[in-house]
Amino acid sequence: MHRFLYNHRDELIERCKAKVAQRPRRAATPAQLANGVPIFLDQLMRTLEAQENGEVDESFRISGAAGGDAAALSEMGLSAAAHGKELLELGFSVDQVVHDYGDLCQAITDLAVELDAPFSVDEFRTLNRCLDNAIADAVTEFGIWRDASVALQQTADENERLGVLVHELRNYLHTATLAFTALESGRVPVGGATGAVLKRSLTSLATLLNVSLFQVKGTAEAPQEAAFSVALFVAEARNVASLDASAKGCTFLVPDVDATLGISGNRERLLAALVNLLQNALKFTHAHTEVTLSAHTEGDYVLVDVKDHCGGLPPNAASRIFKPFVQVGENKSGLGLGLSIARRSVEADGGVLTVRDVPGTGCVFTIKLPRRMLD
Repeated sequence: MHRFLYNHRDELIERCKAKVAQRPRRAATPAQLANGVPIFLDQLMRTLEAQENGEVDESFRISGAAGGDAAALSEMGLSAAAHGKELLELGFSVDQVVHDYGDLCQAITDLAVELDAPFSVDEFRTLNRCLDNAIADAVTEFGIWRDASVALQQTADENERLGVLVHELRNYLHTATLAFTALESGRVPVGGATGAVLKRSLTSLATLLNVSLFQVKGTAEAPQEAAFSVALFVAEARNVASLDASAKGCTFLVPDVDATLGISGNRERLLAALVNLLQNALKFTHAHTEVTLSAHTEGDYVLVDVKDHCGGLPPNAASRIFKPFVQVGENKSGLGLGLSIARRSVEADGGVLTVRDVPGTGCVFTIKLPRRMLD
């Protein structure tokens, strides 16, 4: 059999490629699948030749004994394991691992029948032993790496969820602390705008904890789709961010907003998203510059802009800043979650959050939501 395989090696590989091409989602390059059929075929030929020459130990060293040996992978087992890992990384299922070796077995059998090539029972036993060991090692490695990948993803998801909760809790607590400090000084009345900011922060903290409790219990939060005034929405964000602007000593501009403009969605979530953008702008804008919050219409949409003077983004940063835990500025005091949370919140209500880089000047973050009629 080893001479038959040697003489028809290229044809057998082409037949396997043709079988693979008939299955969907298989677009790997030869380099990516270097540990697959070609190496297995060469190892099979060497195993058969060693078997024919009576070199049983060499045969087992190359391809393993019947039943395999989990404690000491053979040469064939090592390459099969690498093949299983490669298929997982390429996004294929465990079925594909089995198919690859089954394709070669079928190709050998079909070609042998076509050419009327006789094989002995011992040769077929060796072929089956090699296939069995290779499939077992490839599937085992596939499973090990798949389980590890799932565990890592679960850990990453849990870290992100915890990070989001910590980030939002810290934001609300920070705003409440600023408001309380201002009230404690006695310079502003409790019943004024600063008192309202403190009350709103405490209410938001309670809402965030309730939402987290709903998620722990596996129940959905109640939808909030009623239209609300953009002018009042912007004014509330201005009151919250004014405390940060004052603490940093930068100018905060908020032009008047058309009182007829309305949007809809989860108001609390959208407000948190806008405040995240404002806090991000105030964090990175240069000293003695300004941050602007404005709103206007564009066709059937309302656009809420947050413009800063951070000096612009680093090269290629615009495509990365909305990813969790990504920080592109020099200030690394946060978790790198604010922009990711803001985009997710806006998208949850059918909106879009984008950034426009103004090199040498700053950034303009824009929340775009469908315009709604106010009752």
